[in-house]
Amino acid sequence: MPIKTDNLTLDAIDERLLALLREDARLPVTSLAKALKLSRAAVYTRLNRLQKQGPIQSFTVKLSPDYDRRRIRAHVMIKVLPKLSRATERQLAAMPALTALYTVSGEHDLIAMVEAEDVGKLDSLIDAIGSLEGVEKTVSSILLSSKLQR
Repeated sequence: MPIKTDNLTLDAIDERLLALLREDARLPVTSLAKALKLSRAAVYTRLNRLQKQGPIQSFTVKLSPDYDRRRIRAHVMIKVLPKLSRATERQLAAMPALTALYTVSGEHDLIAMVEAEDVGKLDSLIDAIGSLEGVEKTVSSILLSSKLQR
């Protein structure tokens, strides 16, 4: 059954193509075509359409498990003063160690995903987040291991 996103309908082949790219965004078109049982031209056409119409925003790097295991990561739940929420989001977005920022419902307003090379740097980063103008409160949870990541 096709999935409709705004003006774009994704069929089962599009979904499989996106899944393959999530696993390895550098797969050659010939490998994608073989896996999808399509011609290279058909894969190029689908990739161009998915890029132009929105589902594919960019291609990225997936870090090696060895490198990834050496990183210390945390979720930082953040309560923000309402009048300063946009300014606080801009300050957070400027932090290179912040890998994602989500708005959430509930007691906290944002969840920041952060990472550092060691616990000391992570501690300093969390302190820096807590001292931003507009941040009222933070609660952090250090991630111990990754059970599934796509």
